[in-house]
Amino acid sequence: MQVPAVPPVSPIAALAVFFVLVAVAAVLLWPRRGVIARWVRLYRMTERVWLEDALKQVRQMDEGTRPATVESLAGALEVGRGHAMRLVERLVDQGLATSEGGRLSLTPAGREYALRMVRTHRLLERYLADQTGMAPADWHEEAERREHAISAAEAERLSATLGNPRYDPHGDPIPTSTGELPAADGRALPAFAAGQAVRVIHLEDEPREPFERLLALGLRPGVGLRVLESDPQGVRFRFDGRVHVLPRVVGDQITAVPLAPGDQLDERVHGTLAGLAPGEAAQVVRISAACQGPQRRRLLDLGVVPGTLITVEYASPGGDPVAYNIRGALIALRRTQAELIQVEPRLAQAAS
Repeated sequence: MQVPAVPPVSPIAALAVFFVLVAVAAVLLWPRRGVIARWVRLYRMTERVWLEDALKQVRQMDEGTRPATVESLAGALEVGRGHAMRLVERLVDQGLATSEGGRLSLTPAGREYALRMVRTHRLLERYLADQTGMAPADWHEEAERREHAISAAEAERLSATLGNPRYDPHGDPIPTSTGELPAADGRALPAFAAGQAVRVIHLEDEPREPFERLLALGLRPGVGLRVLESDPQGVRFRFDGRVHVLPRVVGDQITAVPLAPGDQLDERVHGTLAGLAPGEAAQVVRISAACQGPQRRRLLDLGVVPGTLITVEYASPGGDPVAYNIRGALIALRRTQAELIQVEPRLAQAAS
């Protein structure tokens, strides 16, 4: 009996099936936004967590320009309108919110509760920035995950451990233990006139993508820069001696204030320690603002402060790490660390 021949598979059909499978896998497995990630997030959330997140969102909208409604709450929490309606009903039943004419507002008790959650969140972000090596783009999500499990007493102990900080690492003020929140200051960077020297006081960390773009430039609260040009399309500015251009929507994520009278803005281009060859020496100008947390503290503990003379002694066989003479001690630094130290070249004899 003759077996019928199997028709050959069309390459186009096989390719189409492949792309369909990839698309399905992406929908299911995409980090943070895929179906599975969303399901896990929904599964983990208890009613208290939902209510606390709803409180924070209503506070943020209620005190901003966006009206707090059931629809806006549903969008902020990424849930259906029915779910958001049930959350509002619970908030009203517990005396934490009111709903009049479709507009949501917090009661004094609700605002106190919401500010306590904001305080815990920003203290956690400060802890993650100062005490861990976690990437800055992950601070917000990790603080979101932990904040619901920390009691008010634990938050106060954390604040005391951190030295009772006033601001989180993004520049947001931390509410006091008595519920006081300093008024927001500053303007969006594109609002400043050309030629104005400013100091960054806040970087908006949501959405994540533009925040990561700002981090990649080395921007942090406290750094100075000069606005060169601003129009509806974007903003051009000089920072760390280099000119950068950002779209207006990304530039609006930067809040700044005019540079204080008497403060000087260093606009020179500086090389880094990584650019020196063995036998060369340089004087530290500053540690890049991109260096934060434990890594910054380690460099400071080693004596890497403005004015310190550093000599390149020798490189390892692979070229990384490199041994440096820092205040009489031989210290090995990776190239990624050396690139964070801005320097001015000096004669090697000066470091002896």
